[in-house]
Amino acid sequence: MLDTGSMPGCCGPSPANSDPDRYRSVFGAAFSRSVARSYERHGLSGPARRIVRFLEGIPGGLAGATVLEVGGGAGEIQLELLARGAARTTNLELSDGYEEDAARLIARAGVAGRVDRRLGVDLADAPDDVEPADVVVLHRVVCCYPDYERLLGAAAGHARRAIVFSHPPRHPFSRAAIGGFNLLARLTGKSFRAFVHPPEAMAAVVRAQGLDPVTVHRGLAWHVVGALR
Repeated sequence: MLDTGSMPGCCGPSPANSDPDRYRSVFGAAFSRSVARSYERHGLSGPARRIVRFLEGIPGGLAGATVLEVGGGAGEIQLELLARGAARTTNLELSDGYEEDAARLIARAGVAGRVDRRLGVDLADAPDDVEPADVVVLHRVVCCYPDYERLLGAAAGHARRAIVFSHPPRHPFSRAAIGGFNLLARLTGKSFRAFVHPPEAMAAVVRAQGLDPVTVHRGLAWHVVGALR
């Protein structure tokens, strides 16, 4: 049974195309500008740095690796992975609010030919439309999806070598915060909702796809799980 609630940085119910404004209403151009500006001024957030650090340390490293990021936003994690040796990245995004900032960041990094940005592709609904990658990233995304089993199962199934994802901790404080955010969304007419899924069940989904969760960082706002095939 899922707990509903909301937290900045999480997404909402499926299917993605049933309400085109669902994600854009929360993750629009203003949100994107805030994220991109923070990255340009301060670099990656703490949880995002841990994601990059985990992938740097996987067997064989990042040299020549392909990256699939689900809900990568403006793409700052992908830019850091490319700078550390990844060959190319694919970003799946359900909101078009990030595209202007993403294009600017990509151009500034000089990696335009190495980034493929795909709008409106829901990996859980259309897994066959997306090529597998060496590593798969889901940062602040699983909490956005009601059916974590389908999303994580599809993501893990696309990971040749590793998957890393973040999620909010599951305790009374996070449930209250996310519940308050969802209530506000409902009152303001937004269809967006977020979820606090059971960590053990999410790890089980990854294991069922042949990956072993080898590290878990438990931060105050976000837990980061890294798994290897």
